[in-house]
Amino acid sequence: MIKAVRHTGIVVDDLDKMSNFYRALGFIDFSQAIEKGDFIDQVTGLKHANLEWVKLKAPDGYLLELLKYHSHPKDLMEISSCANDLGCSHVAYTVENIEITCQKIVDAGGSIGNIPATSLNGRVKVAYCYDPEGVIMEIVEEVK
Repeated sequence: MIKAVRHTGIVVDDLDKMSNFYRALGFIDFSQAIEKGDFIDQVTGLKHANLEWVKLKAPDGYLLELLKYHSHPKDLMEISSCANDLGCSHVAYTVENIEITCQKIVDAGGSIGNIPATSLNGRVKVAYCYDPEGVIMEIVEEVK
């Protein structure tokens, strides 16, 4: 039975650029490593896997893991993540001020999908944004 959410992993093309992007939004370094060998081959199902990861911590303790595969690279193609793509849709973050956070996302190299929209019940403002490599980020401000 699941007892906690451990972390969310995102495969990236440029580990330094993406780590810096999330640091600019308030994440702090937690840990990092390079992994290769039998263990990581078994976990990933890839032979001769060689990957590097950085785990970043949000103020509430949530961990974001950014992974760069030095072996088995994928080409960074035109990003066209859509909300209805099959698989993992987005990662949602609660923020204090959605307008300031959206501007920080743009300043750090990301983009905004929609101007913040207020929910029908008026409890939250929500914007879909994109990190520099196209992962959808749902930014949510709880309205007091």
